[in-house]
Amino acid sequence: MLRVLAVDDEVPALEELAYLLRQDTRIEQVLTAGDGVAALQDMVQMIGAGERLDGVFLDIRMPGLDGLDLARLVGGFPSPPRLVFVTAHDDCAVQAFELEAVDYLLKPVRADRLAEAVRRLDAATGPADETGHDDVIPVELGGRTRFVPQQAVWFAEAKGDYVRLHTVDGSYLVRMSLAALERRWAGAGFIRVHRSTLVSAKHVSELRFEGGKVMLTVGTETLPVSRRHTRQVREQLVNQHRGVFT
Repeated sequence: MLRVLAVDDEVPALEELAYLLRQDTRIEQVLTAGDGVAALQDMVQMIGAGERLDGVFLDIRMPGLDGLDLARLVGGFPSPPRLVFVTAHDDCAVQAFELEAVDYLLKPVRADRLAEAVRRLDAATGPADETGHDDVIPVELGGRTRFVPQQAVWFAEAKGDYVRLHTVDGSYLVRMSLAALERRWAGAGFIRVHRSTLVSAKHVSELRFEGGKVMLTVGTETLPVSRRHTRQVREQLVNQHRGVFT
């Protein structure tokens, strides 16, 4: 059962969100806060008291401490709750997912869409989901936001403060560290094969030794495996594709 905090500076919107959340049988308790400062104070108090908080349903545009700033502060907690943004604005999706949000809901919130967000929150706070289904990464493309599904990603490559996601349809640059992406997709079949490369095991079709190096065929690409990661990569691939890499 989930314990969540709903945060919105508009009283009718906050009451409606809290009401809908309380109708969900997966929710144990719904706390509310009318602004970002009050929400931060509540969370600090809960942590100090050793109380559990699984998720925060968070408005973005609020006076004083807005939702994005609050999310950044929450991200510094030792065991931060997962975030679901609930907003009337569709122009902050990329920033929200850079902050590793579980979901991004647009107002007015539909009950069925909120139920889906609760399902995602429940999955994110439970044991790692090895199927990794339906997680998406938003990327900006010429003023448009495209959502790249996790299952479409062959591999991810670190590019400074960014990560380039490689898929069958092309590659996409997103502002996120490779370490953050690795944590987000932990347990979903992604393997670190190099300090700058994270690979989807299900898209690996071949492992071979070439010129003293270990190489992987991932989709239509061939990638090197660093010596440091060779043993771990081979063991993980053997476990996931029994009988293929022997």
